[in-house]
Amino acid sequence: MHYVSGGECGRIFRDFDWGASPLGCEDDWPVELKVLVSVMLGSLQPMLIVWGPQQTTLYNDGYALMCGNRHPQAFGRSFKELWFDIWDKVEPIISAAYAGQGTSMDDIEFTMHRKGYPEETHFSFSYTPVRNHSGEVLGMFCACSEITGEVLMRREQKLQQERLRQVFQLSPGGIATLVGPDHVFEFANEECYSIIGAGRDIIGRPLAEALPEVVRQGHIGKIDEVYRTGEPFVARGQPIELNRGPAGEKQNRLIDLVYQPMRDATGMISGILVQAQDVTERLAEERHKEMVAHELGHRLKNQLAMVQAIASQTLRSAPDVNVARQTLAERINILSRAHDTVIQGGLGSSTVRNLVGQMLAVHDDPNEPRFVVRGPDIQVGSRPALSLSLILHELATNAVKYGALSSSDGTIEISWRIIPGDREFFEFRWEEKSGPPVSAPERVGAGSRLIKAGISGASCSKVTVLYEPTGLICNVEADLVTFQQDN
Repeated sequence: MHYVSGGECGRIFRDFDWGASPLGCEDDWPVELKVLVSVMLGSLQPMLIVWGPQQTTLYNDGYALMCGNRHPQAFGRSFKELWFDIWDKVEPIISAAYAGQGTSMDDIEFTMHRKGYPEETHFSFSYTPVRNHSGEVLGMFCACSEITGEVLMRREQKLQQERLRQVFQLSPGGIATLVGPDHVFEFANEECYSIIGAGRDIIGRPLAEALPEVVRQGHIGKIDEVYRTGEPFVARGQPIELNRGPAGEKQNRLIDLVYQPMRDATGMISGILVQAQDVTERLAEERHKEMVAHELGHRLKNQLAMVQAIASQTLRSAPDVNVARQTLAERINILSRAHDTVIQGGLGSSTVRNLVGQMLAVHDDPNEPRFVVRGPDIQVGSRPALSLSLILHELATNAVKYGALSSSDGTIEISWRIIPGDREFFEFRWEEKSGPPVSAPERVGAGSRLIKAGISGASCSKVTVLYEPTGLICNVEADLVTFQQDN
């Protein structure tokens, strides 16, 4: 029998001394073996024949590549000699085939030494018993493919996907992927759940069903547009109402949002990548810092105005430089102590007279008194003390800059009393006279807001400010009981 094809293995087959092999001369071979050899050598797919009791091995060029350095010596020898290093795994399969039982596997893994070193390999194959007309098993026929490269590639792809998933999971911002035109949640990291509310069942559900509150806020429409046009959407500090509390209560949050289109292998948009960052607390902190900076600037200007007024008043009335120096130092020291009292929050209980006295020590001149003070000895709690002290210094500063203390003839009357009744009230009055004409400011500054805020810590606090032709009048009322509580 002559074979005119088969490449290298076909040539080896034709040159082989079959008479000296367990198979004997070709002319004596059974027809089943001759047909299989013809099919094998004519096929481009890797094929293998194991024949006879000695399991003589025949294969084509495709299978020769799988043999590594063991080809061509393995051709025509026993199957065990070819795969001695993996015989513990191969022997049960070949024995089953000789027993008449076929075996097919999509992926079997071996550690082979076919190239002189251990390597992981993977194969898909089918071992088929070959019988004669009487049903006797003569050998085994195998069509197979090495899939090592494919398996390792899939493994690497899976590893890369897992790494990417870990990156998404560990991201400090919320990340979610939505697939399809209905925007079904495919993935969401922990930070995403933190933003929308822990414990919400969203994976595998459309966005409109998983987060119904965002539908009426227009976000479905924005994501639809990204899915349709492929144009990303970016928003900073976007106000969103979310049902994120333990009982699903509504909460208003400020979110930085990015919607990015995701494309499949054909370039078609298949989903949306959502990136979100809850910036509610950060923006609130920034606004607070801005407010504090503004307030500090206002306080600094007031302090400088006070120092300027004290210096001007002291130098105008002092008989000589030495007295002026001593008086100025004493008054600035008093101003410093009053400032400490304001910062410390009026620690402990105080009296209205003490608080007024601290202000007078800074702004009044014993040699040329500008203030008329009258009122009973009334105690005041810590928080109300701080608040009243701030109001006093704010009124005095404004008087120095714009009111009665800005001229040499201006005076200020300060009085306070208890208004009797079923519920007693504390009343404080500041009245400027003989100063320059005053009018309501065009804009409300930090100082005006502080005065009109009333007595902190006291209930039913009310402030009335009148800009009369004769001067400013400020009237402050508060519930007496809470005004005196040390809370």
